[in-house]
Amino acid sequence: MSIAHAINFFCLLGVDRDCVVEHSELFKAVSYSATEPLLAQGERQEFAFLISSGIVQACHYSAAGAIRAKEYYFSNELCLLYSHWLCNTASQYQLEALETVQAIRIPLQLLSLDPWQPALLQLLKQQLLYKEAKEQLLLLNTPQQRYLHLIEHSPLWIEQLNNLQIAHYIGISPISLSRIKSRMKRQQDKTSTPK
Repeated sequence: MSIAHAINFFCLLGVDRDCVVEHSELFKAVSYSATEPLLAQGERQEFAFLISSGIVQACHYSAAGAIRAKEYYFSNELCLLYSHWLCNTASQYQLEALETVQAIRIPLQLLSLDPWQPALLQLLKQQLLYKEAKEQLLLLNTPQQRYLHLIEHSPLWIEQLNNLQIAHYIGISPISLSRIKSRMKRQQDKTSTPK
């Protein structure tokens, strides 16, 4: 992904092209290797990352070393922890590369400028809708229904994330996910076996 692609991304969110081009000198192409943090847990967020390639995870590491997956970001997605940025608080999550990641780093201070308000509003709307959908997924569905939802609505996740990552995201243990997949396979085998 080039700086030009990042310019188009913000133009599609409603920012005037001349304004984006003027500020694009602040954009920077960056690369991270697997497990390298884009934002360390406990730091304040100053940048958003428009992912060119690779996968980034937002996760929390507990003092005991347990990991909680909050989110995954893929190519052409803007990687940003909204609440920590809006409240200017230290991040409780770490943004880290799951594999080699190429991205365009964008200073978040731009979204505070008046000409950038259309992008800010669109991003906040998208985030609200996404959070409501995730909340509904986790609260109103069984673990198997959550997994089926990912298969139907996020096939890229199923293809590119491992079982541990998927299990963390849908709030179950990897063993539970393995049982769900085995049960689904048995059901599929029963329906596909000729009588």
